[in-house]
Amino acid sequence: MMSTKYCNDMGAYSRYVTREVTIGNLTLGGNNPIRVQSMTTTDTMDTIKTVEQSIRMIDAGCELVRITAPSINEAKNLQNIKDELRQRGYNTPLVADIHFTPNAAEMAARIVEKVRVNPGNYADKKKFEQIDYSNEGYDAELERIRNRFVPLIKICKEYGTAMRIGTNHGSLSDRIMSRYGDTPLGMVESALEFLRICEAENYYSIVLSMKASNPQVMVQAYRMLIEKMEIEKMNYPLHLGVTEAGDGEDGRIKSAVGIGTLLEDGIGDTVRVSLTEDPEFEIPVALALVNRYTNRAKNNDAKIIVDALHLPYSPLEYNKRQTTEVVNVGGHNVPRVVLDLSFAKNISQALLHSGGYNYSVPLDKWNITDQACDFIFAGDNVIDFEIPGTLSVIYNYNTWLAHKHKARSFPLMHFEQWNDYNEWHSTQNFVLITAEQFAAVDINSFKQQIEKHKIVLVVQTNNEHAMATIRITFIGLMNNGIQLPLIIKRQYAVDEPSTYQLHSATDCGALFTDGMGDGIWLTVASDDADRDANMRTKISPSFINSTSFGILQATRTRISKTDYISCPSCGRTLFDLQDTTARIRARTAHLKGLKIGIMGCIVNGPGEMADADYGYVGVGVGKITLYKGKEVVERNIDEEQAVDALINLIKQHGDWKEEKAIEELL
Repeated sequence: MMSTKYCNDMGAYSRYVTREVTIGNLTLGGNNPIRVQSMTTTDTMDTIKTVEQSIRMIDAGCELVRITAPSINEAKNLQNIKDELRQRGYNTPLVADIHFTPNAAEMAARIVEKVRVNPGNYADKKKFEQIDYSNEGYDAELERIRNRFVPLIKICKEYGTAMRIGTNHGSLSDRIMSRYGDTPLGMVESALEFLRICEAENYYSIVLSMKASNPQVMVQAYRMLIEKMEIEKMNYPLHLGVTEAGDGEDGRIKSAVGIGTLLEDGIGDTVRVSLTEDPEFEIPVALALVNRYTNRAKNNDAKIIVDALHLPYSPLEYNKRQTTEVVNVGGHNVPRVVLDLSFAKNISQALLHSGGYNYSVPLDKWNITDQACDFIFAGDNVIDFEIPGTLSVIYNYNTWLAHKHKARSFPLMHFEQWNDYNEWHSTQNFVLITAEQFAAVDINSFKQQIEKHKIVLVVQTNNEHAMATIRITFIGLMNNGIQLPLIIKRQYAVDEPSTYQLHSATDCGALFTDGMGDGIWLTVASDDADRDANMRTKISPSFINSTSFGILQATRTRISKTDYISCPSCGRTLFDLQDTTARIRARTAHLKGLKIGIMGCIVNGPGEMADADYGYVGVGVGKITLYKGKEVVERNIDEEQAVDALINLIKQHGDWKEEKAIEELL
């Protein structure tokens, strides 16, 4: 059993209340709304461009505008930017983003309402060196950092400037790495060292962040930070973000998995979604994530109580829930994807294209993509053609009973009727149960029934706080030693694909991040027939299938495509990130399982790419350096030749393959 405290309630939504911090005309933390922010991508020395981009961000809903200040010149120019914004009637607080330059931070703190410092490189260094510190040597390093950091604290106190101590997983210093390793604990301790210096100076206008490109690491670090703060009686507001999330679908899903997992537990006071896109496009995504919780506490009418201090798993580390293998579900299998096609009037070979199966009539072959679903739910539709060998079909019970001779066909049964079923499949039966039904079961009789048959549970809920409600089902199974595999089923009555994607990534991704779930089953449904048809037009089966695989990819529980660790760009960026990312993606998207880092500058590049197989980093205007893992391979390549050089590097190390579909003969 695990004892920990990182949120108020594991079974019902409850906001984790932090201290209030004033940032200009904005109050953050406490019971204030979750604030939304973003960061400019313009050259900070270009006042007008920075102002105009800031205005686009603010008009989109941005409540804090962050601007990079890599040197004292950019820090000084923040005054011109601030003055121009104020003259145009915009009073949104500004945040200076500082990394290597304490003098820039000290200048910026006199001008803007908030400064962000990165403890990994503000007064420290990262060269991937392992250093064996004695306790005295480590304390001496802390004293050196204190001497560099205290002048900034005093300026912030004098000018009423707030501060974010922003840890990045990719820029932990050699000192922290040597003592704590490349871990969430290292991230937390990196911030706490700076925080303790602030408190020693009686300075408390502080916001904390624990960002990583891996949502799993990010979530664990925030939870650990809260646990540490609880012990030390701290309650600083939290800035949430998945750094280097990327662009498009991948960036949105990855952000929702990391940020949404924490928001679901009431954690977070401000959010920044980091996409490799113009910053004004980040704001609608952030708003879609945070607005979901505006009335969540009022509407949470299906509370299930659980003792948050006693869990059968650790929320501070990843361990997949142990389950029994039932054919291809559970055990050591990757999470399975179920695609719901039960709404169709008939299921044709062409319709299976939406599930990643492409049928060639002339060749009489199935081409199976890397995102081919494992099951389709046909409902009462009977498939009258031979399906590919990697696919199985789930039918409603009575339909299955009439066609049980069909290969790889299995029944869907309902828990409330399972005592009435006279016939079961010999190897695999899907039983649909609601989280509320499971909470009320007699465990002993439940165990007796499941011992008779090969069962895969499918759990769903209508509770608005679905993630926590389904999580209680997992906890109940674990606490009672029940190792049935469990597929997470969620349906949404939403009209916008982007909303569908963000909500499903939040609800399901949060569970997979904690090692819960042997499969995912997403669908759309509405009580209104016309709206239902409209939703299915906008949110197609192929979109749902792609979203399902995207959630598993973001949680790193099933890899089905190339993983891009791509920063969102800022004034430090030395090339067009959006264009470059698109060009690299166009040529490498078929390299399943490969991780490629695309970084605009060296601030977080080498460290964040320590988790990547290959790295592409801007090191000067028009100049790129390539990495293999942590190691520099080629320096100062002209940008025009850099993508070709990256492809050649991948080929040289044997990780290249030609793009082609996997074929399976009938």
